[in-house]
Amino acid sequence: MKKEWLFHGTVAHTRLSPRRHAFRYPAIFICFPLSGKQEMASRLFSLDRLNLFSFNEKDHGNGKNPSEWIAETLAREGIINADGEVWLMTMPRILGFVFNPVSFWWCHDRDGQLRAVLCEVRNTFGERHCYLLTAPENSVIDASTLLQSRKVFHVSPFLEVKGNYQFRFSESSGRRTVSIDYFEEKTEVLKTVVTGQASTLSDRWLLKTFFSFGFATLMVVLRINWQALKLFLKGISFYHKPSPPSQEISR
Repeated sequence: MKKEWLFHGTVAHTRLSPRRHAFRYPAIFICFPLSGKQEMASRLFSLDRLNLFSFNEKDHGNGKNPSEWIAETLAREGIINADGEVWLMTMPRILGFVFNPVSFWWCHDRDGQLRAVLCEVRNTFGERHCYLLTAPENSVIDASTLLQSRKVFHVSPFLEVKGNYQFRFSESSGRRTVSIDYFEEKTEVLKTVVTGQASTLSDRWLLKTFFSFGFATLMVVLRINWQALKLFLKGISFYHKPSPPSQEISR
């Protein structure tokens, strides 16, 4: 069975207000079912130890078993219909390094329909917060479903902690796409699109990926700082970091 759990894609940001600023970078992701985590292991991909590529449990959730953590989280939040497979979409470690601005936990019911998405967000200050998204009346989430959450977590010194996010999630023909629109009152300030096309998670593709995108995860923090400098030079207002929210999860 082919494990099409390796994704080559892009991350694109378009700032619309108060001044336009846009960029797009190549990115690589893994997106895998938590029940199949052990199947990712190979000569070039390790679990919880150094390799060319790796996935470490300590990078997500409470740093322990991710399946148990997401199950406990969903139960605590009263989401009982997401009782099927959970897929985690995130950047892998490359040569032991990763910085994941956001990871997505796609939570399905037993029929394979998407019922909830948990967005696990990190900033460059070492802080973390999760937005747990469900559709109105806990209905099925499809490509047309608009999910919303109030912004409560600091991610950029050039954006205040206020306003709202609007999310859309889609999966079609091996392509996964996440669209995030950020609004302050009724003004759309920022558009973000994360997308990737699936390929086989094999040593052959991992080696090819390393030589094509090997510095993608290493460059994440550098690119964040480079774009921040550009915004500063454009005269975008700078905001000091507030304290993080007291709750781990918001809805």
